Amino acid sequence: MDAITDELRLATDSEHQCFGAGMPLNITVNGKAHDTRVAPWTTLLDFLRENLGLTGTKKGCDHGQCGACTVLVDGRRINSCLTLAVMRDGCKITTVEGLGKPGALHPLQEAFIERDAFQCGYCTPGQLCSAAGLINEGQAKDRDDVRELMSGNICRCGAYTNIADAVMDVLPKGGQS
Repeated sequence: MDAITDELRLATDSEHQCFGAGMPLNITVNGKAHDTRVAPWTTLLDFLRENLGLTGTKKGCDHGQCGACTVLVDGRRINSCLTLAVMRDGCKITTVEGLGKPGALHPLQEAFIERDAFQCGYCTPGQLCSAAGLINEGQAKDRDDVRELMSGNICRCGAYTNIADAVMDVLPKGGQS
């Protein structure tokens, strides 16, 4: 075991020597610019949660299958667990914390409350960001489109009907306005 531990320690030391204090990252999150350095293997999800303290974005499966980590990158939805933070250098990121503010909620947040579109709430941040991206993309024209385009976001509580209702309430009539 000591030989393996020593080998791992040498590999880690070597990585730190190669990357120093990390790789540069210029990123705007929820309207605030960040000029920082991160380890090259840091996912966008981990950067948001651990470096910026934005814990609204949830770590679900860590494999891009549940959608709990969905954020908007330059207005388009992505699974933040599947991209490295350094790959998003120069991008504008919106997390659930950036969708609205206390007293001035995003229309989707208001619709989720009105339609009771959540139960445990774990998936809600990803659902909200995915719905905002869906509206930005302008592909959804009707309820079937919403259901299909939101299918990458899992709700273990089964609030799908209410989620679709909430998105339909906010979706511009006839799709993208």
